[in-house]
Amino acid sequence: MGKHKYFEGQHDDEEVLMVFRKHPVVMRRGLIYSMLAILLGTLPSFFKPEFSWFFGGLAAGFVLAVIVFFPSWLSWYYSLFIVSNERFIQLNRRGMFNQSVSDLGLSHVQTLNYQVAGFQETLLGFGTIVIQTYLGDLVIHDVHHPAKTVDAMSEILRKYGDSAVAYPGDSSVEDKKDNA
Repeated sequence: MGKHKYFEGQHDDEEVLMVFRKHPVVMRRGLIYSMLAILLGTLPSFFKPEFSWFFGGLAAGFVLAVIVFFPSWLSWYYSLFIVSNERFIQLNRRGMFNQSVSDLGLSHVQTLNYQVAGFQETLLGFGTIVIQTYLGDLVIHDVHHPAKTVDAMSEILRKYGDSAVAYPGDSSVEDKKDNA
């Protein structure tokens, strides 16, 4: 019997070490629109002021709110960032029918940085993580607790990152080349 696979395309010997999502604040637009839908549902009671029109409109507003909010929730819930002992995978969903996947080997990561800028990000505890690679930067906006996330990812990189990457003044890599 094989091991449980956490995502499609997971290798047999690959171990998932960390999974994180964006901060729930990314759903704010859907939340605002859904609240407006609830208010919109109560408008018929202004034209015919009866309790049945108010509560019927309110119920219709709640149904419309759920329909309006669902794509935002779906995008947040199914947008994942997975760190395994081999790679970093970004599963990004926009709406119901658009998904993109980025797969980055841990050996390609050069540096990890984070930024918390502004009052809202500081107050709610989210920020931006920048993963610098040989090919360019991978920028992840609206990450919940970016400092803790970067610390955990740094520990994973120290443990599972490519040990053949030469750092200035690191003689252990030269010793490994001589022994080969």
